[in-house]
Amino acid sequence: QVQLVESGGGLVQPGGSLRLSCAASRSGFSIYAMGWYRQAPRKQRELVATLTSGGSTNYADSVKGRFTISRDNAKNTVFLQMNSLKPEDTAVYYCNVQLYSGSAYIWGQGTQVTVSS
Repeated sequence: QVQLVESGGGLVQPGGSLRLSCAASRSGFSIYAMGWYRQAPRKQRELVATLTSGGSTNYADSVKGRFTISRDNAKNTVFLQMNSLKPEDTAVYYCNVQLYSGSAYIWGQGTQVTVSS
């Protein structure tokens, strides 16, 4: 069973930056897709960004140009660089992986990101 460990959340002022990391508990095999979702209070969980092992990315329109997803395939770790943060980016951010195409999602425990002055 693969487990995910997230880090990097916190409190930041509007316009600031944060970098989230998520490491899978096992390495030595290729994970099909890794990504990030977020859930704000009283809202549904939504996709932020995903990145496949082949390099295909998908971003929510609300974060395009501000957030960048990347991964270290050797370490099965995914990163989310968040720049120009806005108060509306405040949410719990969840790491998500699919071990292979069509497989069930595996979720991290979530990390809080708060953007406030």
